[in-house]
Amino acid sequence: MDNILPLPMSPSQYKILAVDDEEDILEILEYNLRKEGFEVYTAANGEEAIKIAKEVIPDLIILDIMMPKLDGIETCRQIRQINKLKSSVVVFLTARSEEFLEIAGFNAGADDYIAKPIKPRALLSRIYAILRRIESKDDDREPRIEIDDLVIDRETFSVTKSGEVVVLAKKEFELLYLLASKPGKVFTRDMILEQIWGTDVVVINRTIDVHIRKLREKLGEDYISTVKGVGYKFEKAN
Repeated sequence: MDNILPLPMSPSQYKILAVDDEEDILEILEYNLRKEGFEVYTAANGEEAIKIAKEVIPDLIILDIMMPKLDGIETCRQIRQINKLKSSVVVFLTARSEEFLEIAGFNAGADDYIAKPIKPRALLSRIYAILRRIESKDDDREPRIEIDDLVIDRETFSVTKSGEVVVLAKKEFELLYLLASKPGKVFTRDMILEQIWGTDVVVINRTIDVHIRKLREKLGEDYISTVKGVGYKFEKAN
């Protein structure tokens, strides 16, 4: 596409699952994605989406929020509990932009949002940007971080504390990995937003706070410190 940076691989090597209960929206998504060369699968509701995702292991899941049987938030939450789908990128497609939905979506494990109504060129531009960003994150980082009783493994997207598995949403994992990659370093909010969500995503500051709070609830208060007015840093356990 003109003026859009290419992907590391051909679009035909990416599997995309589009999920929406509105048939016309699904047709627009499928037509434009197939035209671009992506391998496309579709589902009309959350239950069907989970079943198909388990079978095809998509690289990207475009997920509507308001759906019958299983809404997008719960569908995303269940997808994030399936080990073989840990690396799948989940993007919400929604016409609703209330703050509580954005927080709930990211907290459930979403990577990004795409707004309705769908504009094909803008949709494809955003998808290309998301896939490039995800690919670039896998470049030159340590696959495993061990700090005292905490083990963070990027290859399996798993975290253990004192040998016990700690279940994290995808963005929680990425945030923890970022902070733990440089213990003692203060990461500003802008740095966190850029490295975890990317510069092309509009994220409210409260989203970071919610993710930090969730990490503290799951790991305890001893690992992540707040630097007032600046950001956050990872501290070694006492």
